[in-house]
Amino acid sequence: MNQTINHLLTEQLASWETARDNYAALSGVKVKELNVNGIPYKVQFNPARIVSSGAKVDSKSIRERKCFLCPANLPPVQKGIPFDGHYNILVNPFPIFPRHLTIPEMEHVDQRIAIRFGDMLDLAQALSDYTIFYNGPKCGASAPDHAHFQAGNKGFMPIEKDWRSQVAGKIADYGKAELWYLNDAPRATLVIESADKNAAKELFDIIYRSMTVKPGEEEPMMNVLAMYETDKWIVFVFPRAQHRPACYTAEGEANLLSSPASVDLGGVFITPVEKDFLKITAEDIQRILGEVCLSETDFHQLRQHIKEQIK
Repeated sequence: MNQTINHLLTEQLASWETARDNYAALSGVKVKELNVNGIPYKVQFNPARIVSSGAKVDSKSIRERKCFLCPANLPPVQKGIPFDGHYNILVNPFPIFPRHLTIPEMEHVDQRIAIRFGDMLDLAQALSDYTIFYNGPKCGASAPDHAHFQAGNKGFMPIEKDWRSQVAGKIADYGKAELWYLNDAPRATLVIESADKNAAKELFDIIYRSMTVKPGEEEPMMNVLAMYETDKWIVFVFPRAQHRPACYTAEGEANLLSSPASVDLGGVFITPVEKDFLKITAEDIQRILGEVCLSETDFHQLRQHIKEQIK
């Protein structure tokens, strides 16, 4: 499957001007590194990502625009690879990664993870050169009305290689799976490590049912990363407290267009506006994460709820 995807990317960059230009522009993307409470983060200035970071995701705006993930609305030049009978693997024309995919459902159905987590594990295994990610409907998804995953080439996000050194403790053993939590505040991170797909699914279901669903919402707020290596899955679950930080709508110098999603929580903050890239500091990232992620108290309570469910 990895070779098929690489062939698709090569073909699309040869035939699709928008994608070709935006992938070429990645070579000029500016990056800086910051240390947030001992955790490494990168900041990327990527102006093409204004499409996602600045997306209007209120109900009225969504109703009034055509869904850009529905097959009928894709650009004629955009080609896809079917997966599992109901997904379409597409080249993302506004990349963060050198190889960046969007994987929408064929049908126009709401963004929800509970019934699709097994699909996410299947994608991670089939696309073993990639990390698969899920953004909740109010956790960075620019199309909360159309279920989809994304994928980016492995090794791009710091958490992929650094997480083991950040382990704070083990929450539980569960068959051929283990559930860890990290010492990476103000981010709150759970890690499922499993050689068994069913055990991973059951652990995720326990996490899901242990989380709070806000009034008016249909699923707990979260971002999820999944990758497959050395015959097992590694899944990062980031429980969320809110959608966007205060700086997103602040006026004047306090404004910073940051709408954190899976990639940001994985350690690469995306800034589509150059002034934000130049001024953002480790303290800014710490404050943003402190607003959108669970507090230490709430994260501790979640871990306790999970333990109670497993006993």
